[in-house]
Amino acid sequence: QVQLVESGGGSVQAGGSLRLSCVGNGYTYSTYCMGWFRQAPGKEREGIARINNYGRTTYADSVKGRFTISKDNTKNTLYLQMNSLKPEDTAMYYCAADRDFCYGLIPAADVDYWGQGTQVTVSS
Repeated sequence: QVQLVESGGGSVQAGGSLRLSCVGNGYTYSTYCMGWFRQAPGKEREGIARINNYGRTTYADSVKGRFTISKDNTKNTLYLQMNSLKPEDTAMYYCAADRDFCYGLIPAADVDYWGQGTQVTVSS
């Protein structure tokens, strides 16, 4: 069974940092590649980062140079380190699992499995 649980969200001031975590099970991490989406109120869900089994990463232009995706396979945990946060980063952040994440960013409509989301709020 696929199971994803996000944590690490919170409220920070602009310029601050947060690290999000997504814990899955062994089946999830051995079968799928992983990534992160975010969705602000009234906006579409946006893919922002992904990582494949070789450590290759892809980032959306909106977060490139500020966010870093990584994973620890021994702990079945995906991470998103977010630095230099801006008010426009305020959104619900979702962990996602899909075979197509092995190749690059994908549309939200194509994602097979989602976590429940964790809220990130950045004040100016």
